[in-house]
Amino acid sequence: MRDNSIAALATAPLGRYQTLQAGLDLLDQGLSIFDADLRLVAWNRAYERLLDFPEGMAHLGTPFETFIRYNARRGEYGPGDPEALVAERVAAARTFEPHDIERTRPDGRVLHIHGEPLPGHGFVTLYSDVTAQRGAERTIREQNADLENRVAARTAELVSSEQRVRLVMDSIPALVAYFDRRRVYGYLNRVYHDWFRVDTSRPEGVSARAFLGEEVYALVKPNVMRAVAGESVSFEYELGIHTGERRTVRTSLVPERAGDGTVAGCFEFTFDITEQRRSQELIVRAQKLEALGHLTGGLAHDFNNILTVVIGNLAALKEARPNDALVPEYIQPALDAARHGARLVEGLMHFARRRPLQAHAVGVVSVLHSVESLLRHSLPERIRLAVDATGSDAHALSTWIDVGQFEQALINLILNARDAIASEGCIRLRACPASLDADTAATLQTSPGDCVRIDVQDDGAGMDEHTLAHMFEPFFTTKQPGSGTGLGMAMVYGFIKQSGGAIDVRSAPGRGTTISLWLPAAAGAADGRSIAAAQPAASGQRGLALLVDDDAQVRHVVRRDLLGLGYAVLEAGDGAEALALLRQTPDIALLLSDVSMPGGVDGKEVARTARQLHLARAVVLMSGDVAEEWSVPGVPWLSKPFTAAQLATAIEAAHA
Repeated sequence: MRDNSIAALATAPLGRYQTLQAGLDLLDQGLSIFDADLRLVAWNRAYERLLDFPEGMAHLGTPFETFIRYNARRGEYGPGDPEALVAERVAAARTFEPHDIERTRPDGRVLHIHGEPLPGHGFVTLYSDVTAQRGAERTIREQNADLENRVAARTAELVSSEQRVRLVMDSIPALVAYFDRRRVYGYLNRVYHDWFRVDTSRPEGVSARAFLGEEVYALVKPNVMRAVAGESVSFEYELGIHTGERRTVRTSLVPERAGDGTVAGCFEFTFDITEQRRSQELIVRAQKLEALGHLTGGLAHDFNNILTVVIGNLAALKEARPNDALVPEYIQPALDAARHGARLVEGLMHFARRRPLQAHAVGVVSVLHSVESLLRHSLPERIRLAVDATGSDAHALSTWIDVGQFEQALINLILNARDAIASEGCIRLRACPASLDADTAATLQTSPGDCVRIDVQDDGAGMDEHTLAHMFEPFFTTKQPGSGTGLGMAMVYGFIKQSGGAIDVRSAPGRGTTISLWLPAAAGAADGRSIAAAQPAASGQRGLALLVDDDAQVRHVVRRDLLGLGYAVLEAGDGAEALALLRQTPDIALLLSDVSMPGGVDGKEVARTARQLHLARAVVLMSGDVAEEWSVPGVPWLSKPFTAAQLATAIEAAHA
């Protein structure tokens, strides 16, 4: 008899289960959930891929022991009796204890495995491929050790010549010092003076407690005591310099041995790793947002299909009962709420970079002045908005971009800056030409080359580390409930990345914020205005339309719109059926097909076949997940949900 958890999952609403599974399958991390009887109840594709299980092994109800036995027999757990290895791991699993381990697979990949119990229900386990990360960490450790050894060796060689030592050490962009076993400084290089304004000519009188401060000194002291005891140590921490700037540093302490083997003193090397740490954080943030983009894009596709059905039926009901008193009471509020939901989904699609852009060469300076003119009178009098591009060649500052989306992104950034300024302040818009080298471009997750840099700078409250880490995530907001959706910055991020650019943020509490947009440079500039969409044609008897969509409810709504536009409608539930009907039915006036469909034949293939073989006079594609790579040249497309007027406009464009 199947256990309760498996039975519950098997009877869950199919749509919700499929949506959840689709989202889980987009994750790079593997996931498995076993119930209290150690039977598999949930997993994703990454679980099978990372563990290299054969197709079909993972299915609802597969015993945990089956996977362990498969691993044991192929040597995953090393030498020994496979059955004993299986029994040991199954017994450990039955304790349902949390575990966090790393395991190197026979193929060399390193997996980080983290399991947590689900009280009374089993346990959930996450699997991450950390091979590259561990390799990079090992390389960094080796490089750091090599650098530290070389510096220590070179310092020892030059210790006999104080003048030569100072000349070399003062040229090193790092703090270099020596202190004896009593922890009294005997040498400080010039960087100590540059950072802390201490007198390096009299190192014996310098106090680390004084220039570091009590809090940092308390953190450093235990490591110093370990070094004086004879242990080489390296550690990272933050400190403040005389300008008030905070820096992240890595200090290595290398003991010096006397002839009798005792510790005579220690060499100290401190490197500024602020930019290195910041680069790592930017890369991690970009990777996290990329994963979120894939997940939200997939979910938005399904919601758009749902909203197409809801809005289409509500709009039809409203139109059918124009004088019904229940329409303003019940139908209109529901319709407004559904349309608001569509706008939220559209924001998610922008974040996921799944909305097509109407891009052309745009003069950046003219756009900045246009936005400044638009918002100048909308900001409080206490806040000044200024454009600074006087030092640049305005004609050279052009980029290939969707000007409408660009203006909206700048408006979002300016309004956020306004909210950050509590009293009087200034928001500055700056534009300048720039060039990204390969290393900087890799850090920003973009391509190297000539670009235009736009800064939106304010002298407001600034942001803490938590806000900086999450500011581009959908629905994250620091505003009061009801004051915003939390999609503004997510949409800015998605738009800039979709435009081939990068976004960078520098901020700290009390020090304001500078958000920099890096956009690829374009030769020449246009006026930056989009062409208005054509007006829909009048209804009439238009002939036979073939409507293709795997969702029957969506077909029902769209079919009604097509009938209203004067078409007779033939329906197909997938691409293969659509191709068969196209070949069997003469004189099809319109092919309207969804893009993403099951069965191996998608809407692109149907559209291309119809155009190449002249099987339909006009072809239009539609999708709840519009992405530029899904386009077919010369074929208009519609983003779900859409209105009958938008459908009519697309059909007219297809006939043009």
